[in-house]
Amino acid sequence: MVLIILSMLTRSQIGFYLEDIETPIGRTVNLTLTGLILLSSASFIAETYPLSGPVRINFQTLDTVLLIVFVVEYLLRLWCAENRVKFIFSFFSIIDLLAILPFLLGFVNVSFIRIFRWFRILRLIRFLELKISIFRISSEDGVIFARILFTLLAIIFVYSGLIYQVEHPANPESFGTFLDAVYFSVVTMTTVGFGDVTPISESGRFLTILMILTGIALIPWQLGDLIKQLVKSANQVENFCRSCGWSVHDANAKYCKMCGSQLDNG
Repeated sequence: MVLIILSMLTRSQIGFYLEDIETPIGRTVNLTLTGLILLSSASFIAETYPLSGPVRINFQTLDTVLLIVFVVEYLLRLWCAENRVKFIFSFFSIIDLLAILPFLLGFVNVSFIRIFRWFRILRLIRFLELKISIFRISSEDGVIFARILFTLLAIIFVYSGLIYQVEHPANPESFGTFLDAVYFSVVTMTTVGFGDVTPISESGRFLTILMILTGIALIPWQLGDLIKQLVKSANQVENFCRSCGWSVHDANAKYCKMCGSQLDNG
């Protein structure tokens, strides 16, 4: 069925729907991909807990199926790209490539390759605008806050997964499950530092340092943007654009700064 649908669409149409969030087809495609990414992340978390043999096999099968879907999506995006070299080295493409790297290197016996699966959650950056649209976030400060929240959650999720992957074999008492790693990450990121859970491997300590530096580099920078926007908002009023729904404009604005449509200032 999927092959029949793809055969009926042109290269430009497929590329459009992979990026579009306005039309019903585009929104459905991107919502489906977002749901599959979340399902994949939930599967990874579940696999860190004690499971029976058949259940674990089912999760591994699900992971393989999802991985194949993401590989097909990546190849479709590559096929639809106007400049394929630029696409391969773009930020989103590199994240997509990290997410499917276990599949591409599946024939190589490299035990640590499974750590790349935790980067899959970063693919949600591509669909951040979709989530903003779904939750009806129409103000700039709301958009910035959503990005800050996503950045914080992504840092915690990715580094928790990576730290769990390298610490669990060496320190299963402290890092028995993904939740143990999340607890450590949150305590570390908030500088509480209870000290009851600590990494003992060099890789775990190195990842902890990277997690702290990543938080220091990204969170204050986005908070600065939020503060600037809040100061700017003091000179703005709520005036909904009938075309795109953007709600915050300058007091003397005659046209929407997002879509250019004329505003109703009456």
